Amino acid sequence: MELHQLEYLVAVADEGSFTRAAASLHVSQPAVSAQIRKLERELGEVLLDRSAAGVRPTAVGEAVLAEARAAVAAVARIRDTVAAHRGLLQGRVRLGVIGNGLSPDLADLLAAFARAHPGVEVSVSEGRGAELLDALLGGRTDLAIVGIVGDPPAGIATETLSDEVVVAAVGPHDPLADRGEVTLAELAGRPLIAMPVGSGLRAGVDAALAAAGVTPRIAYEAGTPAALGELAVRGLGVALVPESVVPSVDGLVALALRPPLHGRVDLAWPASRSVAPAARALLAHLRSGLRNRDDPLLSER
Repeated sequence: MELHQLEYLVAVADEGSFTRAAASLHVSQPAVSAQIRKLERELGEVLLDRSAAGVRPTAVGEAVLAEARAAVAAVARIRDTVAAHRGLLQGRVRLGVIGNGLSPDLADLLAAFARAHPGVEVSVSEGRGAELLDALLGGRTDLAIVGIVGDPPAGIATETLSDEVVVAAVGPHDPLADRGEVTLAELAGRPLIAMPVGSGLRAGVDAALAAAGVTPRIAYEAGTPAALGELAVRGLGVALVPESVVPSVDGLVALALRPPLHGRVDLAWPASRSVAPAARALLAHLRSGLRNRDDPLLSER
């Protein structure tokens, strides 16, 4: 078993194609196919299911892939550590971000980091909170900025960048509009407007409603808190949104939730494996630049 075989396996699994994997690795497609077949013969198992629809890991392939990712990442960290001791910070850092686009604050910080460390390649991908946390745990991402309500999953370390109260928001003519506050139990049967499943805010809302014995009636879902507010102000239901969203939607009325509910934006990294020097440098840079900002990074939680 050789390291490049494991690198090829990871690339094919990530790309879902031998051709795309070969292009990303800058080698020929037959070379990738031959090395994967050689690895499968050595292990005595088929690792990849090849079909017209694409290439996917088999059950045993999924198990091997997790170890392959860890081995490839460990070797990369060794190389980067040696380079760091020579005074050269290099490597690649994969940053996951929730939202529909980078905020100016985050873009400025990434630009400053690139100027300070030209040998480090930073790639940024967007996704929902659950997807990003899963990518962290699976070794597909090095750092993430995620929306979290409650405790992070085991194996994830976090630092809070912003912490905000979640409110129930309604239109001005809603029966609840003059209440000032509402209990979670009183939302039973009301049409609710919430973030999609997989977002940190939705996970926290669902958990809080379940703890209150409420089976939610989700009438509408939208990708940003502001969009939830726009639906609510038109009388379509009760939106569960961060408090800062309310002033941005004309006519929207905020009701305090009882018991209270908080949503956070956290900087997250894997606690269960070592962080490479380049990722540690970016982590420190983001900590310094983003901590306690009044404006949350992103429009999606």
